[in-house]
Amino acid sequence: MDSPRSSSSQLIVLQTHTPTLFKAAVTQAAVLLRAGELVALPTETVYGLAANALSSEAVSKIFQAKGRPETNPIIVHVNGLDMAKACVTVWPESATLLARAFWPGPLTLVLPKANCIPNNVTAGGKTVGIRWPSHPFMHEVIGEAGFPLAAPSANRSNEISPTNAEHVRKSLGDKLLIIVDGGQSQVGIESTVVDLSGPRLRVLRPGIIHAAALQAATPGMEWEMGRGAGADSTEPLRSPGRLLRHYSPKARLVILNWKNSHELSLQLNSTGINRQKIHLIVYSHVPGGLNCGRVSVIPHDAEAFARAIYAELHQCDEEGAELIVVEALPDSDEWVAIGDRLIRASAR
Repeated sequence: MDSPRSSSSQLIVLQTHTPTLFKAAVTQAAVLLRAGELVALPTETVYGLAANALSSEAVSKIFQAKGRPETNPIIVHVNGLDMAKACVTVWPESATLLARAFWPGPLTLVLPKANCIPNNVTAGGKTVGIRWPSHPFMHEVIGEAGFPLAAPSANRSNEISPTNAEHVRKSLGDKLLIIVDGGQSQVGIESTVVDLSGPRLRVLRPGIIHAAALQAATPGMEWEMGRGAGADSTEPLRSPGRLLRHYSPKARLVILNWKNSHELSLQLNSTGINRQKIHLIVYSHVPGGLNCGRVSVIPHDAEAFARAIYAELHQCDEEGAELIVVEALPDSDEWVAIGDRLIRASAR
């Protein structure tokens, strides 16, 4: 059996690429979770920093490790409908339809919370976000632990979400005993969050499951659609990912349009930043001859772009970029979630 890799005297990175390693990692992660500790786990969206969702003491460790504001709620992860329904007091027809269409998968449903969910999970609010992830490791470890997991992204608050174990190690390695390496996240951005607790269904955070798919799964139901979720006025937040600044690289990020290399060059000149410290992320108009530090080309496909964007931002920071320029995205439903992440990443 392969030995786990250790990046410090305490931290162990558990591998999962064989059945034996997978089973051993499930067992070790579940033991720590039952002891009230934190474990970084892979999901299909991004890596999560997990704790027992039914223990306020365990959940408080998430806030401490991330430096997360206590006003920012945490999504609860389950491994089936029975566990999901035990976390809420109401399960409407809309929840049944959306769960049937998209679970397990990158969709979070916000519903009135049950008493078993601690107040710090929901930032003091009366609703809780519930998700049944499709990643096999998350499914197995929840079953082994015997309880749902509170699991925001496994990074310091407001920084770029991690899509592999190395991203987690660099951000939170000094706060953890175990990181489970489940490979690269296959979705790459956080889940779509839908509020089902009001008279109309409402998207609180856009994700890879976009508006048309949600509406198609709920025929005859009334939706409140918007392209950019802001904070919930004076009420407690019902979903993470609604703060203005979020998903932020160390470098300044800007979103620009250009038709050719000359037009982009003029915009870069106006920044006053050395070209070698400027990194470009493009999908359509690939510039040439600009002598920038890095030019990354991501396929002109929303799902492929989502899988790659956080890893590219991590790489830009790793290589010392001072400015990250991202080509402006198409104006269509499937790109809304990525645009939301980039707008928040660019906020200062």
